[in-house]
Amino acid sequence: MNEKESGGKGKPARRFHAHDTARAEALKGMPLAEPWQRFVGFYIDLLFAVIIWGPLEFAWRLLVLREATIHVVWDFHEFGNVIAMLVYWGMFNYFGNGRTPGKWIARTRAVSLTSERMGLWQSFERALGYGAAVLEGGLGVIQIFWDRNRMCAQDRLAETIVVDVRKKWN
Repeated sequence: MNEKESGGKGKPARRFHAHDTARAEALKGMPLAEPWQRFVGFYIDLLFAVIIWGPLEFAWRLLVLREATIHVVWDFHEFGNVIAMLVYWGMFNYFGNGRTPGKWIARTRAVSLTSERMGLWQSFERALGYGAAVLEGGLGVIQIFWDRNRMCAQDRLAETIVVDVRKKWN
């Protein structure tokens, strides 16, 4: 082995490792969620996130910040709003193994392309991916209509697909 192959100075060279093809083979033919299911699930989750965040934000401003006039607004420029979204989607994806309350109602599930179970970091990557999809001017979301695996920006970032759990799969 010459110096280029070994990585130089006696270190082993770093090599690319392809994703586990057995996992991809195991998912082959899985029924993908319809676009309407994904949108319904997202908006239900957004509603639940706001319902959870609202009282917490109000209490924070009243009890900790001691604001006399409290004006609570949900937008994506407020640090607390971003944290609430990340925690909501990240934790529900992790503990629900790809099923948030909105996905449960829409009968969908995010499935990892790399392992049987969604990891903690993968769940938060997926939550961050929603922001990436919006920052792309919405293009990251509407990719669902032309991608053969109906993957959006959050799916690509977290290496997931969203499947329809209503349909039989063998």
